[in-house]
Amino acid sequence: MAIAPIDLQTLFTQMEKVGKSQSFQREGQAIQQAIQGEQIQRKTEEQIRQVNEAQNTGDGVEKVNERKERRNEGKNREKDRKEENSAETEEKKLPFISDPALGKKIDISY
Repeated sequence: MAIAPIDLQTLFTQMEKVGKSQSFQREGQAIQQAIQGEQIQRKTEEQIRQVNEAQNTGDGVEKVNERKERRNEGKNREKDRKEENSAETEEKKLPFISDPALGKKIDISY
């Protein structure tokens, strides 16, 4: 099959349209990528600007630890009181004689 000159004329006129359509497709893809990039950038900027709301932990680990600390403080106070009371009662029970010079002089002789 031979190509007639009329066919060439129609092909050349259509080549311009084909070239334009291909260039529009390429530009369209580039524009879509740019738009998507801008959207992603906006979302990340909004996330950076926003203050995240703290999640409600409820009666979590922190509360339990605080309760344990309070209980331990109460127990420690009770122990201190008992020790003070026992020390006072021991002092009252035993007559103790102390020397005022005891522990103030050091003997360095051999």
